[in-house]
Amino acid sequence: MRTPFEIDDLDLHRKVSSLHAVPAAPAALCAVRFVQRQEDSHGSQIRIFAFDGCGEGRLLSDGQGEDTAPRWSPDGRQIAFLSTRGGGSPQLFVMDAEGGSLRQVGQFSQSVTQLRWMPDGRSLLVTAAVAVDPDLRGRPSDAPAPARSAAAPEVVWRLPYKQDGVGYLLQRQIHLFTVDLDSGRQRQLTHGAFDVLGFDVSPDGLHVAYARNREGRFAHRYDLWTCGIDGQGHRQLSHGHATVMQPMWSPDARRIAFSGAVDEGDAQTRLWLADAATGQVRGLALDLLEVADPESLHWSVDGDGIVLLRAHRGRHAVVAVDVADGGLKVLAAGDRQLGALACLPDRLVYTVDHPSLPNELWTRTPGADEGDERCISSLNPWWSQRTPIEAKPLRFDVPDGEGGIETIEGWLLHAAGAQGPMPLLNDMHGGPASYALLDFETNVFWQVLCSRGWAVLALNAVGSASFGTEFCRRLSGHWGELDLPQHLAAIDQLQAQGLCDGRVAVSGKSYGGYLSCWATGHTQRFQAAVVMAPVGNIETHYGTSDGGYYADPLYVDSAPRFNRETARRLSPIQHVERSRTPTLFLQGKEDERCPKCQSEELFVSLLRAGDTPAEMVLYPNEGHGFLGQGQPACRRDAASRIVDWVQAHVRQAADAPAVDEAGSPLRPQPEPVAPGR
Repeated sequence: MRTPFEIDDLDLHRKVSSLHAVPAAPAALCAVRFVQRQEDSHGSQIRIFAFDGCGEGRLLSDGQGEDTAPRWSPDGRQIAFLSTRGGGSPQLFVMDAEGGSLRQVGQFSQSVTQLRWMPDGRSLLVTAAVAVDPDLRGRPSDAPAPARSAAAPEVVWRLPYKQDGVGYLLQRQIHLFTVDLDSGRQRQLTHGAFDVLGFDVSPDGLHVAYARNREGRFAHRYDLWTCGIDGQGHRQLSHGHATVMQPMWSPDARRIAFSGAVDEGDAQTRLWLADAATGQVRGLALDLLEVADPESLHWSVDGDGIVLLRAHRGRHAVVAVDVADGGLKVLAAGDRQLGALACLPDRLVYTVDHPSLPNELWTRTPGADEGDERCISSLNPWWSQRTPIEAKPLRFDVPDGEGGIETIEGWLLHAAGAQGPMPLLNDMHGGPASYALLDFETNVFWQVLCSRGWAVLALNAVGSASFGTEFCRRLSGHWGELDLPQHLAAIDQLQAQGLCDGRVAVSGKSYGGYLSCWATGHTQRFQAAVVMAPVGNIETHYGTSDGGYYADPLYVDSAPRFNRETARRLSPIQHVERSRTPTLFLQGKEDERCPKCQSEELFVSLLRAGDTPAEMVLYPNEGHGFLGQGQPACRRDAASRIVDWVQAHVRQAADAPAVDEAGSPLRPQPEPVAPGR
C-alpha cells in the first residue's frame, strides 16, 4: 500500500554528498549525509559501494563525528577524509581501505577545508584556515594572531568582508599545506591576505595549481596560480577572469583545466584551459558549454579530452570535450539532473536528482545506451512506499518581451495518473541565472503537495541559465518585466489544457522570492504566495548582501557602475503595497546573501498597507540555504509552513469554475506590468 509523501520524510532521506573513484579500487567511495533527529543535526558517514552491487554499501566510519570529503589514495589502499570527531573543527584523518588503522594526521588550529593525495601516496595536500589579526588590514606579521572573543570588534577594510554561512571573513585566511602521512608534519605553501578556493597537484608531484582571490580593497575576483611543491615560484596565470574555480592538471602536467567566468557576477560557468608554461588561457566550447559542477572535471587518460557535467536546457549530461577543437560527445544524458560525478576510463559513477527518484548511486559505461545504466546503492528503500510522482518536461509558447513569441521549457509535477484540473503551485527558481533544481531535500514540499492532489510548475523562464547566453542575459535590467508574463502565459496554457484551474499559488526563494513578491504587486492572479529569502529592495541589497556590490550592477544592466534609478524601478518594495495576495515570508536570520532586512521591509510595508493576510518567520542561526541545508527542525518547519499556507489560502478561492464555456481561463485581470525592451 502506497502512502503519501510527508514532511517527516526529510528525516529518512540519505544523500550522497561527495563521491570519489580511482582505477586501483573496484568501488565508489562516498560520504552519505543523513538526519539525526534527536540531536537536530546532520551526520555524515563514509561508505563504499561495489560497482557490481546494490545495497547500503560497506560502512567505514562509526558516526562519532561528521565524516566528509573521502578520497582514495592513488593505490586504493588507504582513505583520507575530514572529520569533526572529537567535537572540534574538521581535521584530517586516514584509515586503510578496510576501515581499520584510523588515525588523525597532523593538527590544525582551525578547520581543514579540502584535501588531495600526493601522487606517491606518502603525503597529502590540504587547505586549512589560519587565524590572522584583522587590525593589521592584510599586512604580514610573524606574531601569532591574538585570541578573539565572540564580542571582539570586526574591523572592515576590504570587500568582501562577510560570506553567507561563514560570517565575518577578515579574522582568518585559507592557505595550502603539505602534510606528511607518517609524521604529520605540515608545511604552509601560500602566504598572504587571500584565500585559496580550489587546488590540484600535478601528476609528477612537482607543482600545484590553485585558485585564489586577490589582495587589496576588492578581493572578490579569483585568479589561477601555480607554485612548486616546495612553496616557491608562485606565478599568476589568469588575468582576465572574475571567477576561477577548481583547477585540474592534464596527465602530462602541461595544461590546467578550470571552470570560471569573465564578468563579475556572471553565474554561467564556462570551461577554460591554461598552458602551464606560457600562461596562455583559452576557452573551450564557450558558446555550447555551461559547467554544472566545477568539481566534475576529469581528464581522459590520453589527455585529449575533459569529461564533466554539462548544464543544458535545465538538465545535466556527462560530456567529453575535445581539447583540440572543443567538440562535444555526450556520454550520459536524460530528462534529469545529476549530482556528484566520478569518472574512470571504463566507467561513470554519479547520483541522480529527479522528483520521481530518491538520491542513489548509478553507474554506466561511457557512451553506452540507457540499458547499460545500473543503480548500485539502496540508501532510500522507503521511497518505493510513497505515492509515485511524475515530472514531465513541457514546452510553452510565451511572449519574448519584444513583441514576439518564444518557446520556453519547464517541469510539471503531479501524482502519477492524476487527472486535472488540479490546484497549482508555481514555484519560481533562484538565480536568476540558474534553473529549476530537482533535488528532494530543498523541494520536499513539491512531493507532499503532489501527494495531496496538487500540481507543481517549475518553469525555466527568460533569464535562466543553461539555455544560452542571450536567453540568460536578456533579463538583465528587466527583472520581473520579462519573466513574469512568461509565467502567467504558461499558467494560461495549463488551464486551457484542463491540467489546472483557478486555484493557483506562487512561491520562490532568493531570486524566486524576488519574482514571487514582484508578481503579487503586479497581478491578482495568485491566491497565496510564499516569499523566501528574497531580494526585496535592490538598492539596499547592493550594500548589504555579501555579493550584491559586484553582482547587482550586472543584473540591473549597468555594470560596472550601479544604477540606483533602475534598481528602484525593479524593486518589489515599490509595488508590494498594491498586493492583495496572502503572503508568507520565510527568512534565515543570519542570511548574508539576501539579508533579513529584505524580508522585513516587504513584510512591514505589506502589513501596514491594508488588511492583506501576511506573516513572517525568521529562523535564528540560519543563512541563505535554510530550506535545503538548514538544521533538520528548520527544514521541516519551513516545508510544513509552505504546504499549510498555500492549502489554507488557495482552498478559500476555489469556488469559481476554472474555465468558461468557451474554454477560456476565468481569472482576475493582471494589473499592468512595466514594458520590457
